[in-house]
Amino acid sequence: MNTPISQATASAHPAGDVRIEHDFLGDKPIPADAYWGVHTARALENFPITGTPISKMRDLVMALAHVKKAAARANNDLGVLDDERTRVIRAACDRILAGDLHAQFVVDVIQGGAGTSTNMNANEVIANAALEIMGRPKGDYATLHPQDHVNASQSTNDVYPTALRLALWTSIDRLLVAMAALRQGFEAKALEFSDVLKIGRTQLQDAVPMTLGQELGTYAVMLGEDELRLAEARLLIREINLGATAIGTGINAPPGYAELASRYLAEESGVPVVKAVNLVEATQDTGAFVQMSGVLKRVASKLSKTASDLRLLSSGPQAGFGDIRLPARQAGSSIMPGKVNPVIPEVVNQVAFEVIGNDVTVTMASESGQLQLNAFEPIMGWSLYKSVEHLTQACRTFLEHCVKGIEPNRELLARRVRESVTLVTALNPIIGYEKAALIAKTAIATGKPIDVVAEELGVMSRAEMEALLVPEKLTQPARMRGARNT
Repeated sequence: MNTPISQATASAHPAGDVRIEHDFLGDKPIPADAYWGVHTARALENFPITGTPISKMRDLVMALAHVKKAAARANNDLGVLDDERTRVIRAACDRILAGDLHAQFVVDVIQGGAGTSTNMNANEVIANAALEIMGRPKGDYATLHPQDHVNASQSTNDVYPTALRLALWTSIDRLLVAMAALRQGFEAKALEFSDVLKIGRTQLQDAVPMTLGQELGTYAVMLGEDELRLAEARLLIREINLGATAIGTGINAPPGYAELASRYLAEESGVPVVKAVNLVEATQDTGAFVQMSGVLKRVASKLSKTASDLRLLSSGPQAGFGDIRLPARQAGSSIMPGKVNPVIPEVVNQVAFEVIGNDVTVTMASESGQLQLNAFEPIMGWSLYKSVEHLTQACRTFLEHCVKGIEPNRELLARRVRESVTLVTALNPIIGYEKAALIAKTAIATGKPIDVVAEELGVMSRAEMEALLVPEKLTQPARMRGARNT
């Protein structure tokens, strides 16, 4: 296969504003300036599904270029590609990696064929870009062919899943950064409001005192836990099946290609990919995608819970909880003047709902794979892409447009703490259960504040009660036990 480059004239000549390309199904007119070719053109006809081209999945386009570049290098080392074809294929890939030609990746994100149309699209764009570098016309496949040269020693069945894993690794990097920033935002607010007492709630009922810092700090801890789980799940997608070709047997690839291509891909991309131990298993198994989707669902569900909590805590401003105030971002109604809605938490909720739905899609697509190949990786890739990208953006907007601007309703919180019968729970270690119950019962019956009732009953003076209404004693049991001994 290491033959000299043909100087033959292209069999597909531009005719006006089109050129004619051919496949085993027949001739096809292609726009003369298009870098894609006949196989892409057929996919455009066959899959008018979402109207969203794979160019929107930038990380996937970049990953495909990395895969083709590494494959060309391995093929050159093994004598499959000559130096000149290797040079121009790699140079064409570099154009894509520099951000060029992405608009030429035009096939729909949802497609039949296990990703074949995506791989063909990449092969054709790279081939025609390489031909351009050689000074040859687009479509001159006798000189450099999309399948014979760009796709040498490869199959869609190893290129596409490898590229998906590479793309996910990159995009998850951004999500982890966004989650860390949001976590730090909550940590900052927790510190800022560490002295703000409020009433904690269970089952939407008053429970016991806590600080607003403790409440917001919990969301930071939840995010930190999910960062660890996401990083763990990402390790599973390092394993690739490049070199497996059709079903994992490596047919049409020279000995040593799988090891060499995997090593070069790690070097070229900077992603620590490793060759799967069993390529047959790796070609049909999509468990890593299911695991990743499940962790993304976990992130989404907890993030949505946080957003819902903030909506509830900020409800009002007069007839709701009103514990906190969220930044006013826009008018909340076209009919009710002055109304402001918690639009940022609401959009975070909606992203979470989408991610949870995407997880169902990934699960069903994985389960439906048959025998040596899963034909449904395109919908898995698209679903995972949306989940990662939208969660990333949700974390960013949540931080910038909501969390950073949270403010406590200090006067209202202080009054609720002073008047709340929940304080008697905190007094148990000091005055005992019976006296605490008597205070609670009397306060509820009379509507009087706890400190007034305690003084009237001769249990504790208002000054003594005042001394206990500090975060250290109400929210840390050890401090309260110490107060009893003094």
